Amino acid sequence: MTQRAIDVLRQVNWVAAEDTRHSAPLLRHHGCTARLLAAHEHNEEAAAQQVIARLSDGESVALVSDAGTPAISDPGARLVARVRAAGFRVVPLPGACAAVTALSASGLAEPHFLFYGFLPARAKQREEALRGLIELPYALVFYEAPHRILETVTALARIFGPQRTLVMARELTKLFETIQSCPLGEALDWLSADVNRQRGEFVLLVSGAPEARDDGEGERVLKLLLDEGLPVKQAAKLAHSISGAGKNALYELALSLKNASGNASR
Repeated sequence: MTQRAIDVLRQVNWVAAEDTRHSAPLLRHHGCTARLLAAHEHNEEAAAQQVIARLSDGESVALVSDAGTPAISDPGARLVARVRAAGFRVVPLPGACAAVTALSASGLAEPHFLFYGFLPARAKQREEALRGLIELPYALVFYEAPHRILETVTALARIFGPQRTLVMARELTKLFETIQSCPLGEALDWLSADVNRQRGEFVLLVSGAPEARDDGEGERVLKLLLDEGLPVKQAAKLAHSISGAGKNALYELALSLKNASGNASR
């Protein structure tokens, strides 16, 4: 909590909270006497109308979420959009954000990062989402709950391979804060060695894809495979495995070669 946030919470008439039961003790601790209204993922549209009504009456409203920044993998984005559309000013109050906090202590050197947030809960959709991220050169940032941490780390190792670095940051800024960095292939063993390591809210950071080789070998192999009659998708996948060249780039090249071949045969 920054001093500015405390000052604002002491001044506003209302606080829209993700869970009023969690926010009430915090507000009391800081001497805030604002009235509370619930604004969570199941009532966000209705809560937005309540907030707009209060603002229309000349009152002030603050928005808080339970354990993070509103609208960042937390409720709040729709409410903010409705309030702005109604012509009212929205003022952000900087504070702790788990993704950036974890990144600052991760030691990952990539100049860019992609914040993904929570992966799909179902295995098939989670795998599809991860496969779409394989070739990105950015540090990848995920949030995960304790009851899914083992299956998610297993999926990360299977999709990205055992060599890429995983940083597991749990319970950030709290008593049992832990930050562990290791190859993906060792992460499951580390988590399984102590059940306490599986507790708390997690930020998972995966190092970016290594730079693909670009020496012309991928294109050479791709052309040979296509000449042998392999389908575009299979040829691109095999050429990637053999040469190390980017799979997406090889797939696009295979499509263009196929199209060019088709036009030439007409």
